[in-house]
Amino acid sequence: MKRYLNSWSTIIIVFTLLYFLKAFLPAAFLTEVAIYSIYAMGCSFLIGRLGLTSFGQPAFLAFGAYGAGIYLYYFGTNPFVAILVGVLASVVVNMLVGLFFVRLNSSYFTLCNQAFCVVTFFLFQKALVKWTFGDNGLLLISRMDPTPVIDLTSPKGIYLFAFIVAALVWFFYNYLMKRSVFGATCLCVKDNEQKLRFLGYKTYNIKWLAFVIANTTAGLAGALYTVYFCMVNANIASVSSASEAVAISMLGGAGTLFGPLVGTFIFIGLKDIASQFIRHWEVLVGLLLIVVMLAGQKGIVGSLEGYLAKYTAKKSEPTPALTQEGGV
Repeated sequence: MKRYLNSWSTIIIVFTLLYFLKAFLPAAFLTEVAIYSIYAMGCSFLIGRLGLTSFGQPAFLAFGAYGAGIYLYYFGTNPFVAILVGVLASVVVNMLVGLFFVRLNSSYFTLCNQAFCVVTFFLFQKALVKWTFGDNGLLLISRMDPTPVIDLTSPKGIYLFAFIVAALVWFFYNYLMKRSVFGATCLCVKDNEQKLRFLGYKTYNIKWLAFVIANTTAGLAGALYTVYFCMVNANIASVSSASEAVAISMLGGAGTLFGPLVGTFIFIGLKDIASQFIRHWEVLVGLLLIVVMLAGQKGIVGSLEGYLAKYTAKKSEPTPALTQEGGV
């Protein structure tokens, strides 16, 4: 119980500190970190808890983004409703796609997700160009009305809302990964799926539900992306960005609670800062990822957790008892 409370309190402390970092860092940068960390969390869960690497995350991000964008452009002006529509659109797509994709394992799952990303990009760029306007996209600057309590049309409002949503996502995944039976069975699927089947568990259903949850998280990030940037175009589903979520997850630590947040902070930081001096800033991300993987293969947070566990175990070892002769 103590660890459970500590983990919840840690989430509150971390996101509170991040929120007040706006005194030192640009609010736009921190808002982007909050949104992209939500995006990376689903991918991190798939890799760390199910052992499934997906290069199709931009597709699931895009369905959430376009769900929100199409609502705002054609049907309504409330950004809260737009986010809800984006999430629902993502859920529907994930439920249908997951029926087929979770039957696959390892590299086949990875390749099919990447192929789905290509199909999604073509869908929004060419097939539905009459409604999505392809590369030009949907411009939504004047199509959102101010909202009560938290005004999502203002930079301060979307900044606060993005951090609230991110914190709620972390609370959910904290419970999912550390306290729920479902989270434990997901880990068992990764370690020994055949044994889990022998025990009577329907592993297909477990993987399908995990797939839907993880990629709906990406859809939520996509809906927030649309509301924040007030636009969405087909490039959001570009296959060239298919490795970003995986790189962020591996850099921070796939399957760890704060790995996606740390990975996103570094990734967005390098993109915003290093890109001003280096044209191909992605090289730095690649080199850093190689170094981190060679150092521990668990990402930054995973490696730190391992070191802290060893240090704590070493300190908790009982000291040798004094001998009767008084020797030490």
